[in-house]
Amino acid sequence: MDYLNAGNIAKNGNGIEYHPLIPFLPPHAKVLFLGSFPPQMKRWCMNFYYPNFINDHWRIEGEIFFGDRQHFVVPEEKTFNLDAIAAFCQEKGIAFFDTASAVRRLKDNASDLYLEVVEPTDIRALLRQLPHCHTIVTTGQKATDTLCQYFDINGSPKLGTFVPIPNCYDHEGNQVNLYRLPSSSRAYPLSFDKKVVFYREMFVFAGVIK
Repeated sequence: MDYLNAGNIAKNGNGIEYHPLIPFLPPHAKVLFLGSFPPQMKRWCMNFYYPNFINDHWRIEGEIFFGDRQHFVVPEEKTFNLDAIAAFCQEKGIAFFDTASAVRRLKDNASDLYLEVVEPTDIRALLRQLPHCHTIVTTGQKATDTLCQYFDINGSPKLGTFVPIPNCYDHEGNQVNLYRLPSSSRAYPLSFDKKVVFYREMFVFAGVIK
């Protein structure tokens, strides 16, 4: 399946980019990852979330769930196995989108520092499609700040911790929490192994790993 939202790829005359991917929302998902916004498409190696080959998100999940950071990697093509990733996320109930649906890049790079959020995502609309989701995960400061503003949360959680989202519950009445993780970007100053520890603890907390 192609997860590109073809109608949203072109910029408008004001330099605004609309989210180029379809939200990935397995109906039984317990976890929703919300980043800031995808990098420029010239940095992509696949049409899915965390598409930059030098971003370690899929290596982290490969290490946690299969004991092999290369599990989703296709090294000879410098890409990831999209079909395997999508099937895995469907099976485990891991959803993906971003906190911004439209942005303006103030510089020609992937840094969140130069990303202007033009249109925040309607996160409650996503959650209505995810009745079992009780853990929203952010992996960067921009995404965390945007989400905290959206939900009117005073003070973002520290790394590896969570805060309850006010007046937000799943269909069984369970509290929905915001869980903060380190960025999987290699620019983030934390070792791969330490990131794996943080991510594994979150998946245990969310009940994806027992």
